[in-house]
Amino acid sequence: MKTIGAVPAAMLAVLLMLPGMVNAQTPPKASTFTVAGHAGEAQLLQVNGKSYVEVQALARLTQGTLSFKGNRTTLALPSSEAVEQASTPQVKPGFSRAFIQGGIEEISLIREWRIAIVSAVQSNVPLSAEWASAQRRLADKNLALASAAISTDDDRNAYPLLSAELSNMQKLTDLYLAMRTQSTAMSPDKFDNTPLEEQILNCARGFVSMTESREFQDLPVCH
Repeated sequence: MKTIGAVPAAMLAVLLMLPGMVNAQTPPKASTFTVAGHAGEAQLLQVNGKSYVEVQALARLTQGTLSFKGNRTTLALPSSEAVEQASTPQVKPGFSRAFIQGGIEEISLIREWRIAIVSAVQSNVPLSAEWASAQRRLADKNLALASAAISTDDDRNAYPLLSAELSNMQKLTDLYLAMRTQSTAMSPDKFDNTPLEEQILNCARGFVSMTESREFQDLPVCH
């Protein structure tokens, strides 16, 4: 701990004042005082050409502590390591609520996208490339929202799973559009239960289960 005595003239070239020490003959002018590397601000009074900061305010700004002994006031400053630890945000474990919400919305959209394609194959109702592009735009938007919500290590580790799920869904869509282009009537046997479709379905189930446990677990099936 560093200590500052009753008259710390060397600190930022300002004089500290204890309450009631300001000369009241000249009306004080107030401005803002800050300390580099520390959050917050204090009132800076200018009286007769001199600047004063209340010592309690300075202690609060620097995260220091005041001690009083006789006619001596001491300001003890925390070590640089303590200040750094206090200013460094701590990463919370588990998933954040915002990321879970964004991830589930993305998984739900991809599920509906996949079901629509499977139903189109089974009922022989064609889906256009424009429709597929619209689905991709919606999925990209949800993925961006999930990315913006990342605030924990688990969020960060789980995000690639969402990205991989979307990539696989796009591959399945491209496969469907290519087969649709080659044939006006698509046999469900050619499309149903493909390894890619099963991978998308299992990845979605695994992601939902993982978020329910609120703890990241890698899902190889998504990659």
